[in-house]
Amino acid sequence: MRVAVLGGDGYCGWATALYLSRKGHSVAIADNFSRRQWDHELGVQTLTPILPLSDRLRVWQELTGNTIELFVGDVTEYDFLSSVVQDFEPEAVVHFAEQRAAPYSMIDRKHAVFTQVNNVVGTLNLLFALREFQPDCHLIKLGTMGEYGTPNIDIEEGYITIEHNGRRDTVPYPKQPGSFYHLSKVHDSHNIMFTCKAWGLRATDLNQGVVYGTMTDEVALSEALINRFDYDEVFGTVLNRFCVQAAIGHPLTVYGKGGQTRGFLDIRDTVRCVEIACLNPAAQGECRVYNQFTEQFSVLDLARLVQTAGEKLGLSVEVEHLPDPRVEAQEHYYNAKHSKLIELGLEPHLLSDSLLDSLMNVALQYRERIDASVMLPQINWRQPRNQRRAQSSGEPVAVVEPSLEIVGGSAGKSNGSRRTTKGGRGELQSKVGR
Repeated sequence: MRVAVLGGDGYCGWATALYLSRKGHSVAIADNFSRRQWDHELGVQTLTPILPLSDRLRVWQELTGNTIELFVGDVTEYDFLSSVVQDFEPEAVVHFAEQRAAPYSMIDRKHAVFTQVNNVVGTLNLLFALREFQPDCHLIKLGTMGEYGTPNIDIEEGYITIEHNGRRDTVPYPKQPGSFYHLSKVHDSHNIMFTCKAWGLRATDLNQGVVYGTMTDEVALSEALINRFDYDEVFGTVLNRFCVQAAIGHPLTVYGKGGQTRGFLDIRDTVRCVEIACLNPAAQGECRVYNQFTEQFSVLDLARLVQTAGEKLGLSVEVEHLPDPRVEAQEHYYNAKHSKLIELGLEPHLLSDSLLDSLMNVALQYRERIDASVMLPQINWRQPRNQRRAQSSGEPVAVVEPSLEIVGGSAGKSNGSRRTTKGGRGELQSKVGR
């Protein structure tokens, strides 16, 4: 199968591209390296050292004999994205090419606007490109469980059947997003549902939980293929952050009471879920929704698990409760259904003691790269940065505007070029997405 992975230089995209390539699929990555740019903007770095994408792909080809075609450009530019669809002719498109951090979207007005424009416009461009040039292609879109919020009823998989005033219907499950990022994903979901109904496109919306782990069988082939391990307050997920904090003797920073409960899954299950969706495409005109996670934990549950794992390694691990910078329920009911991917063959990797030990060992291995100053919360949902700075200084302060202008890991304007590692097809000039 011909599969285009948009955002293939990022955390989930990289693991997915390698997994599908090793499974024998013809894979192309489209990326503009914006994920690396956001690290530069924030003054942070992944715990694990990441090579330039061209080097990663070269090593992958040397180790496996498999080539992954690379397009460099921006999915918010329709000419670029439509040229990818026309040239590669994908049977499935896996869409990871979005700004994926809720805290990033809540920094200030510019970051909120950037997140919504980047995410919603990129997805709209993809929908139009598929309609015009590859209408039978299956869109596999990474959504988020955060679209649902934390309702006081069970969360169904995308749709709910209700009775109201004697009438009965199945409708999209109500959305209660908790940030401008989550709002952008809700807009995506609505746009995808509409275009499936109006144009007969086929799509699977994967509402994913919080992903943990760095290791897949493919990444394990070489340190040159290692995946990201983000631990900062903006892009770092809670389990990663706790493991890094434990490794350096920093208290585990639990926001509020720590009763916030979410769905979680191993990165190995992420790539398998995408493969399952590829091999079982939606019907024409169908927009399926799968809840993609395997277990539910509260933040405090995870802190206690990391505390126990750290103590086994001889570390003294304390838990510290901080004021919650987010607008969220700190204790709540949470029961989300997630059976559809299991029914299609997913065999989950559950969070075990051995996996926690593995994560802790990664944190210890790269401990010298840890910057303790980037873990405490600085972004407040109730007070965007512009307002706080104006209150403290009495004057507006210039804010670095988020930008996608980076190529090959170095800041600068994209030249819009497209490289390919696929022999015989040469080089073309076009534009590409994250």
